[in-house]
Amino acid sequence: MNIKRSKFSKIKKKYLQFIKSQEIPKEPFKDKLKQFNNFYIPICDMIYKQRSKNKTKLIGLAGGQGSGKSTISKILKILLKEKFNLETVIISIDDFYKTLKDRKKMSKNFSKLFLIRGVPGTHDTKMLFNCLTKLKKKSFSKILIPKFDKSTDDRCKKRKWTRVIKKPDIVIFEGWCVGAIAQKKNSLTKAINDLERQEDKDLVWRKKVNDELKDKYRNIFNLIDILIFLKVPSFKHVYKWRLLQEKKLRRVSKGKKIMNNNQIKKFIMFYERTTLNMMKTLGKISKIFIKIDTKHCLKSIKFN
Repeated sequence: MNIKRSKFSKIKKKYLQFIKSQEIPKEPFKDKLKQFNNFYIPICDMIYKQRSKNKTKLIGLAGGQGSGKSTISKILKILLKEKFNLETVIISIDDFYKTLKDRKKMSKNFSKLFLIRGVPGTHDTKMLFNCLTKLKKKSFSKILIPKFDKSTDDRCKKRKWTRVIKKPDIVIFEGWCVGAIAQKKNSLTKAINDLERQEDKDLVWRKKVNDELKDKYRNIFNLIDILIFLKVPSFKHVYKWRLLQEKKLRRVSKGKKIMNNNQIKKFIMFYERTTLNMMKTLGKISKIFIKIDTKHCLKSIKFN
């Protein structure tokens, strides 16, 4: 789709305004433009070309904690609107965590590790599947999307949920484990960190997580039309960038409970196994594969 230079300048201006408004590590102006021209515009062009009239496209956006999924989702939404006038809704898998009450039940029935939100099994998969299915339906009706408050570790009251009243052209479904696939059973035997060695000696927790990925999550991820995967340089960067996320959360938490550095270190161990497997597998099955460098910038892109 060709656009006039004046409109393209307007789109670029919107992008730069958004970047400036975010707490993004400072980078040279030329690098911001490089990411705009070499990453965001080509991604939006691909999404536009693969759209279907009167049919909502579901874009999956996956990547380790702190990889920039939320920021990238917002940039794509801005550009899809400005360049193609596409109505876009962003959904985070984090907003579909089970309530604290439900996770307490799960921790008693399976493993105490399910009390901690994060891994497959701790999301309300029925609610998530129904929500995505309704958003993709041709006969659209307004829908409420839940909100989760990480500082209270529980789902928000319905009055705070997001209301979608207009049929979207595009739904960006972002989350750390979006598109993840199950491992082979023999891969589960060897513990990969202290959490698994000390608190999952009987393998109950990791087997249940793997079974959830095989079944309920696979049904959800099969709804995705285009999967984008952000590959972090290494798992140690997940920890480093998660610390930055928590630092931001402290500033807006208004005294609510926030994790300290040691708690974060243990917390990301819950994510480690699935994240490492995604780093091995999603580059092959995602339609858009993006590598992120150690400075948190988009380094390379591959369209499969």
